[in-house]
Amino acid sequence: MLIGLHLGNGYGSQPGAWRMPGVDPKNYTSFDARVKQAQAAERGKFQFIFLPDGPGAVMSDIETESPSFNLDVMLTLAAVARETEHIGLVATGSTTFNEPYNLARQFKALDVMSHGRAGWNAVTSSGNDVAANYGRTIPSSGERYGRAHEAVQLIQALWGSWGKDAWVHDQESGQFAKKDQIVPINLQGKYVGSRGPLYIPPSEQGQPIIFHAGGSPNAHELAGRFANAVIGAAFTIEDARAQRNAFRAAAKRYGRDPDEIKYIPGLMTTIAKDRRTALDRRIQLTGDLFPQRVAYLQQMLGISLDPTRLDEPLSKAQLAAALPSRHDPRSPHALKIAKEGWSLRDILAHGVIDYHPVIVGPGVEAADHMQTWFEAGAADGFWISPDVNTDGIDAFVDEVVPILQERGLFHREYEGKTLREHLGAPDQYGIDPRV
Repeated sequence: MLIGLHLGNGYGSQPGAWRMPGVDPKNYTSFDARVKQAQAAERGKFQFIFLPDGPGAVMSDIETESPSFNLDVMLTLAAVARETEHIGLVATGSTTFNEPYNLARQFKALDVMSHGRAGWNAVTSSGNDVAANYGRTIPSSGERYGRAHEAVQLIQALWGSWGKDAWVHDQESGQFAKKDQIVPINLQGKYVGSRGPLYIPPSEQGQPIIFHAGGSPNAHELAGRFANAVIGAAFTIEDARAQRNAFRAAAKRYGRDPDEIKYIPGLMTTIAKDRRTALDRRIQLTGDLFPQRVAYLQQMLGISLDPTRLDEPLSKAQLAAALPSRHDPRSPHALKIAKEGWSLRDILAHGVIDYHPVIVGPGVEAADHMQTWFEAGAADGFWISPDVNTDGIDAFVDEVVPILQERGLFHREYEGKTLREHLGAPDQYGIDPRV
């Protein structure tokens, strides 16, 4: 299976991570911290790190919490590239508010700098709070995805605008490059265009890998046409398998081998020696938010809950009346945890309202979850969001990875040096001729 690391604000995936003992509260602006965290993932032989981005989204909780994203994803990966050797470097770049030529240049430069380890998570922006920072309102879905389809093709054309053997750099003869192999692309669509060429030669993997994140029919089409990996979100095996099959079917519609597209859902982790220790750690991290989170849990279970009685389990009458919301895929798992007799505080500490499945306990529980989903055809791998990066990445590497390796589910060493090799993606230079 494939394993990636979610590397966001430098602290971890849980609110309160920045205040945990042993965490440097200045990690939000520390590129050294990101390098150290990426090196921990590389020690665990992760195939990639993944940096989401939301350019300028309003942070309503900035009074008490760090923003969720990096200062700048490309600068962060440039710093990481210089201090790692194998791990893939994937960042989000919106096609909605970036010019294709700029994206092409940034990601290709990173690809060359990292010796073929770059990946671009090609997504559209969807929030008016982000659009406002560019002096605009958010375009319609059709316009956003129409632009995205054009932008990806344009960027791949720019990536391939140097012939593979164009760069000669022969000091003796004085020939730097073969001019006739570096040519404009001259592409113009409804939304974007470029003359080209890009002035960057091929990397060791030719050009960056395309990722996508999303689950809508529009996402299926964009990823099915271009992506080699999809960053997903699913709470059940059935949902994950359906999403994976939808992306594979979309790839097939565009004349591609479905095995070329890898579906990688998220997994959040709090790894500790036992369940109680892990729950107490989660309570230390997020317990201040539990009274207000009770309201979410009420909606998920369809019953009234008292936020002043956090240390009591749900009554028999409450459990009998509880009905999982059909609008929230997290609800059945929340009810399952409640029926195990945990207190209301512990139910919330299990992460039942987090945005990915959550493992709270020893490493074997994470390994079991990953094996079950992987063998059920629900995932080709996982991107991991540790609760606290400072020690949570090492905990996963030391407690989960060895189990997966012993079970023959995860590699022991990198077999290649490029992200394309890590993912088993086919060679591609320029636009895919099949698409």
